[in-house]
Amino acid sequence: MRYAKLSFLVLLLFGILTSLTQCGERKPFRQGEILYNNYCANCHMEDGSGLRGLIPPLAGADYVAKDPLGMACIIRYGLADTIVVNDTVYAQPMAGIRELTDFEVTNVINFINQAWGNDYGYASFHEVKARLDSCAQLQ
Repeated sequence: MRYAKLSFLVLLLFGILTSLTQCGERKPFRQGEILYNNYCANCHMEDGSGLRGLIPPLAGADYVAKDPLGMACIIRYGLADTIVVNDTVYAQPMAGIRELTDFEVTNVINFINQAWGNDYGYASFHEVKARLDSCAQLQ
């Protein structure tokens, strides 16, 4: 019985320590970060800074802050028109990433909304799906 109590206490202590170490490294949109790094970082850079004059930034981007859900259509279908971000006009076309599911697009948006000091809120799956459905009709 004494051995069982000691084993329980050791396991409990291990669980508490594991939880505490993971709290400091919390990454709530891990899948979004992985997808961003695989599909977006080549152009928008790992730090979201973009390429000056060619590719718009996502870090601190007024365009994203004004309408975070607007990225859903751009991620899925791309962008051929010019876009103004932080008072700079960008004309480089962006290809869409049609293979991402609605859920994955949601995760990418939520990662961008919270990465690099951005604080643009949370987009629910249902909000993103509704936006994707509306822009799909325009395609």
